[in-house]
Amino acid sequence: MTKRILKGKVVSSKGNKTIVVEVKRRFQHPFYGKVISRSKKYHAHDEKNKFKEGDLVKIIESRPISKLKTWQVIDKWYRYKQNCKLQIIPAQKE
Repeated sequence: MTKRILKGKVVSSKGNKTIVVEVKRRFQHPFYGKVISRSKKYHAHDEKNKFKEGDLVKIIESRPISKLKTWQVIDKWYRYKQNCKLQIIPAQKE
C-alpha cells in the first residue's frame, strides 16, 4: 500500500521532536457545486527540531510513533509565485 504524502504549513513547533502541520484542501460540493475549503492538523515527527512555524513542509505516513504522531517530515517544500516580479536595483558607480 502506498504511503500518502501531504503538503502543509507548520503551525506549531513547541513540542520536542514534534511539529503540527495544517493541511488545507479544496473540493466541490457533490450536490450544490460550491467550492469548499477544509483544513486538518497533523502531528508529525521532526527528529532534529529543524522546522519552525511558518515553514512549508511535506509529510509522509509512517508507523505510529506515539498516540498522536503517525506522520514524519520528509523535507521543506518551496512554493514559488509565478506572477512575482523581481525588482532590479542598478549598482551605483563610485
